[in-house]
Amino acid sequence: MSEMITADLVDLDLSADTKEAAARALAERMVALGRVTDLDGFLADVAAREAQMPTGLDGGIGIPHCRSEHVTEPTLAFGRSAAGIDFGAPDGPADLIFLIAAPAGADDAHLTILSSLARQLMNAEFTSALRSVDDATAAAALIRGEEPPAAAAAAEDSATVSNAAASADTAADGKAPVPGATVDDGPAPAPGATDTATDTEGGQPFRIVAVTSCPTGIAHTYMAAESLENAGREAGVEVVVETQGSAGFTRLDPAVVAAADGVIFAHDVPVRNKDRFAGKPTVDVGVKAGINKPAKLIAEVRDKAARGEVSAGSAPGTPVERAGDSGEGYGTKLRKWLMSGVSYMVPFVAAGGLLIALGFAIGGYKINKAPSVMDHFLWTQADSWGALFFQIGVVSFGFLVPVLAGYIAYGMADRPGLVPGFVGGAISLTINAGFLGGLAAGLIAGGVVIGIQKVKIPAALRGIMPVVVIPLISAAIVGFLMFVVIGKPIASAQKGMTDWLNGLTGTNAVLLGALLGLMMCFDLGGPVNKVAYTFATAGIAVASPSDSAMKIMAAVMAAGMVPPLAMALATTVRGKLFTQTERENGKAAWVLGASFISEGAIPFAAADPLRVIPSAMVGGAVTGSLSMLFGATLRAPHGGIFVVPLIGNPFLYLIAIAAGVGVTTALVVLLKGLRKQTPEGATAGGAGAPISAKAEPKEPIAA
Repeated sequence: MSEMITADLVDLDLSADTKEAAARALAERMVALGRVTDLDGFLADVAAREAQMPTGLDGGIGIPHCRSEHVTEPTLAFGRSAAGIDFGAPDGPADLIFLIAAPAGADDAHLTILSSLARQLMNAEFTSALRSVDDATAAAALIRGEEPPAAAAAAEDSATVSNAAASADTAADGKAPVPGATVDDGPAPAPGATDTATDTEGGQPFRIVAVTSCPTGIAHTYMAAESLENAGREAGVEVVVETQGSAGFTRLDPAVVAAADGVIFAHDVPVRNKDRFAGKPTVDVGVKAGINKPAKLIAEVRDKAARGEVSAGSAPGTPVERAGDSGEGYGTKLRKWLMSGVSYMVPFVAAGGLLIALGFAIGGYKINKAPSVMDHFLWTQADSWGALFFQIGVVSFGFLVPVLAGYIAYGMADRPGLVPGFVGGAISLTINAGFLGGLAAGLIAGGVVIGIQKVKIPAALRGIMPVVVIPLISAAIVGFLMFVVIGKPIASAQKGMTDWLNGLTGTNAVLLGALLGLMMCFDLGGPVNKVAYTFATAGIAVASPSDSAMKIMAAVMAAGMVPPLAMALATTVRGKLFTQTERENGKAAWVLGASFISEGAIPFAAADPLRVIPSAMVGGAVTGSLSMLFGATLRAPHGGIFVVPLIGNPFLYLIAIAAGVGVTTALVVLLKGLRKQTPEGATAGGAGAPISAKAEPKEPIAA
């Protein structure tokens, strides 16, 4: 921290009487040293951060802080107020004020140092020493960690020293309790707990995992972590904390999470990978509660554990949140990167496609020739509304390839990948490289950013790397490659594929429909299913898609509806072959299947994959091939039976779905009927085992 605070940044006689005045007085010292370039701009950023959540903490501490483009390098200023200044802490004014200024793109090393300071603020010896030090140089040295707190506190009266030592002796590691905590502020034991806190199975201490995070990720995140760890030591509880701060985060060891008896979330921003902690007693609070009331939180989670309260399972994170787990092979990572782009693209597809379909439904199939609604719009004319919906949908579709490329790069390189990814995707549209160009642009952009991040950069440039250098260099490289090197070959390949699809007739079209049907029903919403779906939506993601592209979209949606509808029908006609839970799931599957939600069949596939999945694939192939044979077309990318009025040849389309549902139902009933029957609700063999609607598919399904 030697470069972050000096004696010139210390004011031991801060005379300000408001937090705004205090921030200005300390910021002026930063301006004088060239650490801040625009005083008013920086103070506006400080005020904006303060508006999110007061930065006063129990124990007389105020930590105004922010990230700002007006900061040239990470800087810390310290002020001590005799009268105290109100920073919104519950226990009153703050006499120790730390103004933390971080550049908009502060590097991990400096943020790690700042996090160490935040943890030190939870050490009573450290704060006592700051209150007693009488020299600015000594105060700066103390904050930098160059002078031990005990030496700086030597001038304190003997009573204060004795009290600090007595408090320190109560901590397992020699540290004092959290500032503001009393000696008897330990957690009340949970029902059934012993005095030694070894109330878990096998005589082991109660084990807690925690996650702390705050909007800026500079101070509160790490202070809450230190506070929880200190309180855990005092209570004889094992506490392991994952800090999701600005310097990134390292996931807790899965074995540690699995062995935990309880979970504490102290956060003001969403917890990443939250699904890891499902099924355990959980306390979920703001980050300041983690700082000010750690003993109470520990007592609360132990009490929940004693009562058997556990959190419900949460939905998995987005693909980008799940990417990059340790031990994954390149193929797995590549799949996650691609799925990241697809997951962010699909909402644009759904919104744009349905709006375009609605435009055609209202205004007819010549609505794509209508003039801009900016120039011609009549409130009482149906054609005007049709044109409006169509033109909004076209604009939405214009984002598909850039979003796909941008979020593939995001999945690889986090936020720095967004700029080159979006730029590459937009260039792909410009040169008519389409969907294939977007895939290539995203992967290239992510790879370029990762390569740039590995280059050692001088300290003076680190602050501007994320906001200037990386976007500039990566966008230039990706743009050059897309325009000059690989763009034309990809555009030629895209045109060739489009021409091939447009030329499909007769047997070839039927075979393609069967293949797409097999893919849609193989893993029921998994990667293979998404590949087929993305292939179809990419074909209609233009203002005037070809007839072949709309036939492919129709075949894909029809096949995707088959598995849940077939399971619903099978549980209705031969309920004795299914458990009570599966029969209940079957009722929901009617609605899910009709809405084109293939995942409605997952509970059945998870319980009996060897019978359900092959049956679903056969039915899906039948439906896909019949849909292509009948020439059914679909402009909307989703909707199930609710968009049947927008389907070309709707009657034959429904016949194709009914045929596939009938085939899958017959096969499932036949295969289940051939097995040796077990009593209803039994778990033998797994095939008849009860499974809830939230059951996850086994590994072969999602492979």
